Amino acid sequence: MTARVSTEKELGDALKREEHTIEITGDLAKKTIKLRATGNIAWAVAFAAIGIAVYGVIATPVTGGTTGIVAGFTGTAAVGILGGAATYSAIAIAVAAGGVGVLTSLRSYKEVSRTANSLIIKRK
Repeated sequence: MTARVSTEKELGDALKREEHTIEITGDLAKKTIKLRATGNIAWAVAFAAIGIAVYGVIATPVTGGTTGIVAGFTGTAAVGILGGAATYSAIAIAVAAGGVGVLTSLRSYKEVSRTANSLIIKRK
C-alpha cells in the first residue's frame, strides 16, 4: 500500500513507520526533490546544521529558549545549501519523526516516478 503525504508531518510519520512506498504531493514534492538531490558533502554540512536546529526545537521548552538561539544561528548554514523552504521542510520532517536520522532514511529511498506535482519513492 502507498502512503500519500502532502505535509512535512505526514512525511515524517510515513518515514518513521518505514512505509515501503510513499507518494509525496504538492509543494512538498518539490522540496523533497531538492533535499534528495543535494550532493554528499553539502548534505553532510546541511545535515549537521539541521541536526542542531532540530535539537533546538525539541529542547527549547526544557532550556527556556536558549537552545533556540543557537539553532537559529546554525540553521543559516543549511539555508545557504538547501534554501529556506527546503531547510524548513527538513527541520519539520525531522521534528515530526523525532530526529534527523529520518532525513538519511528519506535520501536512501529510490525515486520511482516524478511529475510536476508529485514524487513517488520506494524503500530500497
